[in-house]
Amino acid sequence: MTAVRSPAPTAVLHPSATLAKFASELKYSDIPESVRMRCEDLFLDTMASILAGSSARAVQAMAKYTALMGPSEGKSEDFVNRRMTNPFFAAMVNAAAAHVVEQDDVHNGSVFHPAAVVFPPALAVAQAIGASGEEFITASVVGYEVGIRVGEFLGRSHYKIFHTTGTAGTVAAAVTVGRLLKLNPEQMLNAIGSAGTQASGLWEFLRDAADSKQLHTAHAASTGLSSAYLAKEGFTGARRILEGVQGMAAGMSTDADPAKLTDRLGVRWALPETSFKYHASCRHTHPAADALQHAMKTHGLKAGDISRVVTHVHQGAIDVLGPVVDPQTVHQSKFSMGTVLALIALRNSADLAGFDQALKDGQVAAFRDKVTMELDEEVDTAYPQRWIGKVTVTTKDGRNLAGRVDEPKGDPGNTLSRPEIEDKALRLGTYEGNATEAQVKKLIQTVWGISKQPVMGRVLAD
Repeated sequence: MTAVRSPAPTAVLHPSATLAKFASELKYSDIPESVRMRCEDLFLDTMASILAGSSARAVQAMAKYTALMGPSEGKSEDFVNRRMTNPFFAAMVNAAAAHVVEQDDVHNGSVFHPAAVVFPPALAVAQAIGASGEEFITASVVGYEVGIRVGEFLGRSHYKIFHTTGTAGTVAAAVTVGRLLKLNPEQMLNAIGSAGTQASGLWEFLRDAADSKQLHTAHAASTGLSSAYLAKEGFTGARRILEGVQGMAAGMSTDADPAKLTDRLGVRWALPETSFKYHASCRHTHPAADALQHAMKTHGLKAGDISRVVTHVHQGAIDVLGPVVDPQTVHQSKFSMGTVLALIALRNSADLAGFDQALKDGQVAAFRDKVTMELDEEVDTAYPQRWIGKVTVTTKDGRNLAGRVDEPKGDPGNTLSRPEIEDKALRLGTYEGNATEAQVKKLIQTVWGISKQPVMGRVLAD
């Protein structure tokens, strides 16, 4: 009988292996306190987004599926069905809910939404195995640090076709869970390999107002989770799934830069580079929205004074927002530059309630038609590290007025304070009655003390 040979141990640490070693060996004490605190901020922001998105039609469809397929008992919270289940289905449905109202975080340089694919599997597994709060925070930081670098590595060409949150997010979820399961570097590399070969998510859904964006986060979270659990059982994955000759970059990118995978790993903390979303819309609309607000405030303009708005944008905004000409659903309207700027001009706010009403509002539709996008060299060159907002507003009396912001609200240099995060959490959590004010306030207190919990239990009170 021929003996089965185990894979050779990692000798030279190529980029995928370097990430695996970091993910496996990072300790809570290695993480600066400011990064741990920002991780708590982002977790609360994500929990509020999950609650706000839990009643969305697409999420309810996912919830029915997970209720049908998954067990009706377990240790992991399903915040949509409001039940306990196993970690796989809890991660799946919570990740779908986290992304639907367009209020979850974004990392500018990678154009990646880490929270939606990191926190749902991290919480589900931590609850299932009885991990501590410190272990939960450590695993979440691992997911951010690795996932962001994978997104940066895949580059702008990748994002033109692929939804990075679905692709890089699968790897992020795998290392998050792998850290909770205490995978060694070799096992972690296998988890990355299995996750990478299953990574997916295409932008074509925007043209049809399809529900795929929620599937992308649900799939990334649950597939990454599965990849980690399989690796713990000895299941092997490609050792160079990221940078290999037939790996992710080879099939999904034309400008991949392997050096970005390990850029100052453990020294440069990417998690606090993440932005909070102030407006309830695609992040590509935010710079222009803030610039229009600035122009209107500076010049004392009302919506009725404006005959035209030109938004000066990066190519990524055109690629993602360009297909949405006549939005047919609330979610699709959040990818319409014209709709977002109409809400800013008419209501001075692009919040959840505004989008709920926008499709039936004739004034919104009329203003939407006044808005165009133009590629701007300065903005495009700065992107994705910086998301500059520039607009030119033409008034009915013939003036051309400029508006500009160099850091949209929510960016690291213009971030939200804890009181602002709490206020956002209350607004999102109580949206459509999905949770009570008392429940959200209790959630806030739980999150602020999460690192001190010896065992991760339920985070949402009945």
